[in-house]
Parts: sequence; C-alpha cells; structure tokens
Amino acid sequence: MIIHNIDISEIEEVFKFYKIASDYQKAKKTVVVWPEFDRKLIETEIEESRQFKLTIANEIACIWAITFSDEQIWEEKNSNNAIYIHRIATNPNLRKNNFVAKIVDWAKIYAQQKNIQFIRLDTLGNNEKLIEHYKNAGFQFLGMFDMKNTSNLPSHYHNTPVCLFEIDLFKTKK
Repeated sequence: MIIHNIDISEIEEVFKFYKIASDYQKAKKTVVVWPEFDRKLIETEIEESRQFKLTIANEIACIWAITFSDEQIWEEKNSNNAIYIHRIATNPNLRKNNFVAKIVDWAKIYAQQKNIQFIRLDTLGNNEKLIEHYKNAGFQFLGMFDMKNTSNLPSHYHNTPVCLFEIDLFKTKK
C-alpha cells in the first residue's frame, strides 16, 4: 500500500472514480448523490498537492482530497488548525478493505508532522451505515447540522443537513 499525490496527468482517473461513486450512491438510493464536480476545482487541488491516492500493486484503491479550512461547512467550528478530508472514492473491485481507516492512519501522521490538531470530515444526510463506519475509523460524531450558507458549495450540499466528524489529535496524545 502506497499513498501519493495525484498528478495532473491522472485527472481523468479522478473523474472516473467520482462517476463510479456517484453511480454507487444512485444504486444504493442514498439521499445525497455527488454531482459532477467542477474541473477547475480538481485541477487546483492537484496543483496544490491536495489530491491523494492509495495504490495497491500499482492499482488505485481509493482517492480523496484535503483542505486546511472549511468555513462554509464547519462554520463557527472551523479551525485553521485542522485537516479536512473530502470526497473519498473507492475502486469498486477493492471495496470492503476499510480504506477510511488507512486514510485516518495517513492523516494522523500528516497532521502530526504539521502540528495540526484536528482531522475532520463530513457527510450529508442521515446515512447511518456511513456514520458508523466513520465512528469505527476513530472519528467522534459531532451530530447533524443545518448549514447557514451553501452558496459556494457543490450542489449536493444544498438543502441537506451535514454530519460532522473529527479526531482531536491533541486529546488522543495523552
């Protein structure tokens, strides 16, 4: 298992993973289905080294993006001392390998190297299985919240409560 930044030459792979995830969400009849993401957003994340992939035997197992501020989603809980994980998408041939736990292990090291206190992520709607999955990966479930302003967020955030999760690395060090 190797974790690397995604290269701009792999951008079509990123969109392929997003399409697979969106199709999976539709098939599972989840409340929220990912839209087609803006290409410029993904290009910027890649250029800023914020898109990652986990590979196994040279095959991409999953991808995700990070940011260091997420004010519209986290509102007053936003912290500049956090890493926010977004859009985890998994290779359907490699599902059931608990890649979220592997991403958490990576994020803990990444955050500790940068003296970042929180690892955070969100999901939308009351997806009980996903909530349990994130809790099992070590996240504290902070609850469901209605966001005040979603105007600059992708469309799947509009009119849907957000579930917030975090790991406080400074608390777990003790």
